[in-house]
Amino acid sequence: MVERLATTPFGGGRMTARLFARQASVAERQEKLRAGDGGNDKGASDKWQLIRALTEARDHFGLSDRAIGLLEALVSFTTDRVLDGANPIIVFPSNRELSLRARGMAPATIRRHLTALVEAGLLFRRDSANGKRFCRRDDNGVVEDAFGFDLAPLALKSSEILSLAEQARAQARMIRAQRSEVTLHLRDISKIITTALEEGRDGGWAEIAAEFQEMSFGSLPRGYDPALLNALRERLTAFRIKVENAYLSSLSEQEMSGNDDHNERHIQNSNTDLPFELKGQRVTEKAKPGDTTLAPNRKMAISLERMKRICPQIADYARGGMSGWQDLIRAADLVRSMLGVSPDAWQKAKAAMGEQAASIVVAIMLERADEIRSPGGYLRDLTRKAEKSAFSVYPMLQALERQTE
Repeated sequence: MVERLATTPFGGGRMTARLFARQASVAERQEKLRAGDGGNDKGASDKWQLIRALTEARDHFGLSDRAIGLLEALVSFTTDRVLDGANPIIVFPSNRELSLRARGMAPATIRRHLTALVEAGLLFRRDSANGKRFCRRDDNGVVEDAFGFDLAPLALKSSEILSLAEQARAQARMIRAQRSEVTLHLRDISKIITTALEEGRDGGWAEIAAEFQEMSFGSLPRGYDPALLNALRERLTAFRIKVENAYLSSLSEQEMSGNDDHNERHIQNSNTDLPFELKGQRVTEKAKPGDTTLAPNRKMAISLERMKRICPQIADYARGGMSGWQDLIRAADLVRSMLGVSPDAWQKAKAAMGEQAASIVVAIMLERADEIRSPGGYLRDLTRKAEKSAFSVYPMLQALERQTE
């Protein structure tokens, strides 16, 4: 196969100094690999493992899931399982075949994502004089020259991509742990303050409640800044110690010595909601075991797995995982408080929609937290529609599913 240092993109594409330098660097690296001077980094990897790793590390490269889907389609045109960047890896699908492999992606969309892949340094265009993609073979059927898309840059970045994917996984684990700890602090502080106010304890609980109200927590969306989460966790840890000490100081000697179980049950099962908002976010939880005012649980004609696929964030709030609908309902009860939905609005929603449908609505609201300015008002509006039999959760799920495709 004839090698070219660089090619000028056909049509509207321009050759830039950056692109020329990048292609020169790739050519130099390939020459070293072929000479056996590549060191420990062989510039090769299993193509499907590489695509999976790139999916995890896509934020680093500024790529959308559609761009990676297009790259996966291009990779599927290679016959070898291992991509070896020591030599050009040129694929030359027709526009129609590439569109089919990319799940029917429109030509304009393909062009846009191809540009993103080139800008990310994962792909080179090896265009022919007329812009067509094809190959020339010798008398024995061996490819002498090819024009199309060169995947060698992707293979040469395999070590970097795999390392970035591991970093992304580690960061995701850290964020999940931080989110979980913050959620538990919010829940437990809220319950202690609620119990103290309900019992009329001495110790300035109105002032403590006001201080809690002034704290700006906001919701905890997926991808939340780890540094901000850590700062919030430390702030809540210190405030929780203050609240626990204040509550312990308010207990009598008799309560301290002989009624610990009672006090613990009281905190866990208090049926009074903390009467304040945190800058639009309610931090209380419903805790009314045995409440008989709820409508019977209505079965949903949707699998839990599909719901979790459409609304993945709700799983972060399910302690011990989400293996059943009850896990979703419990997680939704916690999330609605963090979104600022009052206990009254939540009870009415469950009564009108059924527990499962109401919980799915909360999961959808969590996914769309950046778009919904008033979660409480939004849920009340849906509840009014449900009370008139003019509401279904399925269109909401389908719309969100289309957005994520």
